[in-house]
Amino acid sequence: MNVIAPAPNLRGDYASAAPDYTLAQRHAAIPERDHATWRELHRRQMVLFPRHAARAYREGVARLDCADGIPDLARASEKLRETGWSLVAVPGLIPEDAFFAHLSARRFPVTNWIRRPEEMDYLEEPDIFHDFLGHVPLLTNRHFADFLQGYGAVGEFAQRHGAVRMLARLYWHMVEFGLTREEGEVRAYGAGILSSAKETVHATTAAHLRFVPARVLRTEYRIDDLQPLYFVIDDYSELFALLDTLPKALLRARDAEPIPPGAILPEDARL
Repeated sequence: MNVIAPAPNLRGDYASAAPDYTLAQRHAAIPERDHATWRELHRRQMVLFPRHAARAYREGVARLDCADGIPDLARASEKLRETGWSLVAVPGLIPEDAFFAHLSARRFPVTNWIRRPEEMDYLEEPDIFHDFLGHVPLLTNRHFADFLQGYGAVGEFAQRHGAVRMLARLYWHMVEFGLTREEGEVRAYGAGILSSAKETVHATTAAHLRFVPARVLRTEYRIDDLQPLYFVIDDYSELFALLDTLPKALLRARDAEPIPPGAILPEDARL
């Protein structure tokens, strides 16, 4: 989950942020070199999407029409009207309480800077390319958009009951690195996959497990390498359907032994 207490080594302009960590995007002031970086990143990913990206994600990318440069968040928000979402600029990683509050209010926080040209293939912090091209396309899908709002609403419960780590696992595996099945093929919709050329190719050929909520909530993950396995849904409505039972499931996962990254259990349903 892309949340952290702001620290001096983070790249963003936290000093200019409001108490909820939002700030003005100032789209007109973005330098051409940053737009050029966006265009190159976008071009590289678009070559991969027909083979590896899920249909709903590809439809969202087409609707956003963002090939020409870094998107204007206010204009992009207008294209999310049908699902009730808007985009807000933030300096980068933000604390979990602010992150949950934005999601529960159907506001998606988007980092307002882009990586440098020498960071095209690897970046430690999420930038606007990851946040926008990775996450925003699926906000055009009603089931996924409703799930993400409900996810944010559960955040306060998770904080009160010491279950944020378990909630973060759900975000990591099913929002950042989720896969779905379409016409017998596994396709990616997760932002961490589809904002990375290397992960996009790797994810659809790696180990796949059927999405089982209790399993996902117990499964740890790595942040410094390609994922060793991925969970696969049949439809985004599965994620939305989880919300009613999610608080109790978080408590059960909190009190259970975590499962190491990449571990395959005898009872796992492999695909």
